[in-house]
Amino acid sequence: VQLQASGGGSVQSGGSLRLSCTTSGLTFSRAALGWFRQAPGKEREFVASISRSGKTTPYSDSVKGRFTISRDNAKNTVYLQMNALKPEDTAVYYCAAKSTILTYFPMRAEEYDYWGQGTLVTVSS
Repeated sequence: VQLQASGGGSVQSGGSLRLSCTTSGLTFSRAALGWFRQAPGKEREFVASISRSGKTTPYSDSVKGRFTISRDNAKNTVYLQMNALKPEDTAVYYCAAKSTILTYFPMRAEEYDYWGQGTLVTVSS
């Protein structure tokens, strides 16, 4: 199983970016997916997750209302649309997948089976 994250870059405060994570070797329709981030000197933290159906999408309080997670099962891809970016959003963003047949939207890193390599997002003030 491989997860390939892309879409990171540098943007000014208030700007937008869309991250993508394409998977291979995974039964995508039977996977819950998530995004995490890790800022320099800090622990990895939950950003958002999405259930198999896409109907349940919990977010961390720090991104709620600004970020949107979505999935395209036909493309085996999960997205993270990030709007109104702030300097404190600067981090390496990781996508993760959890194989499951359940309605499941994990929010802890240890619940996930597979991880992508990360993509850097830098927001300047």
